[in-house]
Amino acid sequence: MVASILQAQSACLSRWLPYLSHRDCKARSHMERLNYFVHNDHICAQTFYAPLLRHFLQAFAGEALALTLDTSMLWDQFCLVNVCLIWGGRSISLAQVVLEHGSATVGFEQYRPVLETARSLLPPNSTVTLLADRGFEHGELMRWLQRTDWSWAIRVKCDLQVTLTPGTTWSVAQLLPPSEQAYLFPDVTVLGDITCQLATAKVPTANEVWAVLSNQTPSLQTFALYGKRFGGIEPHFKDDKSAAFDSLRSHLRDAQALTCLFMLLDSAALIALVLGMLLVRLGQREWLDWHAQRGLSFLQLGLRELQRLLYQGRSLPRLKPLPRGKPLTACASQRKREQLDCRIEFSRVTTFSA
Repeated sequence: MVASILQAQSACLSRWLPYLSHRDCKARSHMERLNYFVHNDHICAQTFYAPLLRHFLQAFAGEALALTLDTSMLWDQFCLVNVCLIWGGRSISLAQVVLEHGSATVGFEQYRPVLETARSLLPPNSTVTLLADRGFEHGELMRWLQRTDWSWAIRVKCDLQVTLTPGTTWSVAQLLPPSEQAYLFPDVTVLGDITCQLATAKVPTANEVWAVLSNQTPSLQTFALYGKRFGGIEPHFKDDKSAAFDSLRSHLRDAQALTCLFMLLDSAALIALVLGMLLVRLGQREWLDWHAQRGLSFLQLGLRELQRLLYQGRSLPRLKPLPRGKPLTACASQRKREQLDCRIEFSRVTTFSA
């Protein structure tokens, strides 16, 4: 199934048929078998994806890892909850589940199993920081993060009530600075009993204000830390939906089957990513990427290298674990590189204290 996904580059089951030859079946029999496969309870990430992921991440033991937690809507009927590891300018899925839920905002108990699964898959002795958007300003999540000893940075909504050190309570909207300024509030209390840090800003290059809660000392780096999630999870969802596997054409409308499907897509993406990484390490990127520096993601390089090897009738190389370290983000132009490397400046930064 994963080989079919890699060759078809599609999440649509019928697109896999040209790459299947099991039992010399006809197309209808193949489709029945594929539908049975994605609805089978025994086809799960714990059995198939987790061992693959652990093998490729074994070199990350003891590393500082940044994770993103986010949701993506499918046809306004299903919600994909995903925890990903940020790496190489993109992200690698650690755990996911599809819920039949008509909103991108889900309760903590609904996505807690995804966090627990992701935690069990991480290499030992890793230092973890979780990044999440405004839909995850849940007290249960922050308490869970405190118990697991993870660092975190979560963007919050403007109506969240914040108690400052003197004991006064304000909404986040009342703690926003003027344009091009930043306010830093150490040791605030939110959601009843959670002591954390708050940083608010009107970022010059963004259309919205930023209010970020974290468990780390507030500084301008709080915004840089939270900003990492944009380069991690958003391209990941784009690859799933349109840039790589076109999941919106899957025609599946069952939460269990969709969860299985995305597990298969994650497996295929991980294999392609490693294949692309090997291409770069062997100094053969220029065969498929015409940019002076890497302009294609490892996933796209891997998918194209797979097609090249198949066309030439050559064998795939032995896949190796991902290396330690974090490669630079792919950039198709010098202008894009300058945008990624640009520094956001503020006219004034104010730190509040008791």
